[in-house]
Amino acid sequence: MTSPSDDGLVRGYAGRLLVAISTGWFAIQAGRLVLSPMLSALTADIHITNTKAGFAFTTLWGLYALLQYPSGRLSDALSRKTLLVTGLGMASGGFVVLATARSYAALLVGAAIVGTGAGLYPTAARALVADLYSTKQGRAFGLHTASGDLGGMSAAGIAAVALALLSWRYAFVPIVCLTAAVAIALHVWSRESYVFERRSLAVRDTAARLLSGTQFRWILVAYTLYAFTWQAIAAFLPTFFTDGKEFAPVVGTVAFGALFAVGAIAKPTAGTLSDTISRRALAVGALVLGAAALSAVVVVPSPVAAVGAVVVFAAGLLAFPPVMQSYLMDAFPPESAGGDLGAMRTVYIGLGALGPTYVGAVSTAANYEIAFWGLVGALIVAAVIIARVT
Repeated sequence: MTSPSDDGLVRGYAGRLLVAISTGWFAIQAGRLVLSPMLSALTADIHITNTKAGFAFTTLWGLYALLQYPSGRLSDALSRKTLLVTGLGMASGGFVVLATARSYAALLVGAAIVGTGAGLYPTAARALVADLYSTKQGRAFGLHTASGDLGGMSAAGIAAVALALLSWRYAFVPIVCLTAAVAIALHVWSRESYVFERRSLAVRDTAARLLSGTQFRWILVAYTLYAFTWQAIAAFLPTFFTDGKEFAPVVGTVAFGALFAVGAIAKPTAGTLSDTISRRALAVGALVLGAAALSAVVVVPSPVAAVGAVVVFAAGLLAFPPVMQSYLMDAFPPESAGGDLGAMRTVYIGLGALGPTYVGAVSTAANYEIAFWGLVGALIVAAVIIARVT
């Protein structure tokens, strides 16, 4: 593993790798999230219902979650480079399958490949951030996680251009090129070697370590509620605005882009603050602000007010990950930090992957408002848990 560095965030070997892995995360997030603003066009083209579309998102996010622990554990035992380059290669291939899907079965296959490739990537990337930085770790986590929000913001623009000029399928072309380019860059720049060996996942030891105390168990519950809300919003916010609130399609696209544009600022800001002030206060405040703003998203009648509420919601919700991930990486033993974080991510993202299916099913059976009120409640419960156990 690389010794922690106090160099500038984008200078030297550490900075070069931080830029590379952040660009890779940008590309993966753009590819996964570009589906949301194109959902209406996609469902009409392939002739599927909201429930089936929600299950496709759950497939993608569920497999992504399932791989978090193996990728973290193997990145500890093998090398970060092995997992990062493999994940980018699989994600790139999966995006090609999504772009060429002509049936629901093909869509699910593409979602499964993307979910698997994406699942190998982020825990190893976050573990590498922890390897590379010490005193600036919170800021580095903030910048790295913000790259995913820039990917989401770009996804809105990519989707708008593809739908206006060609079709939804062409949105994946720049994403495939970028994921492949980052894989090549990491292959060339990283000083680590590729290691392909059979290694034990030590699932029992990791589970015993994480579940032996009540604190990690309750943090896991809170993070699961956060992930459930986030994945549901990322999948259905544009559709909620167009179908649920009957706004013009451009409002949903703008709101979706704003969600990630604000996150790109909120994450590094929160990460930087977490290096100097209470992470508990920041995490609780972020969840409470997110819950209050999401309530406003549901009730306000005007498009301008709704987009404004999304901006505040994003500022709260997306400030949470870098703060809690810095907290957890400090709490985990250094020799197992990647695997421990991956194990937690497997659980909370896996259960959180039910969020899109929940919104799709409730919106079909009742309406979007009821579904979104359930998400508000999830954030409130998560805030109470973090306030009590951290």
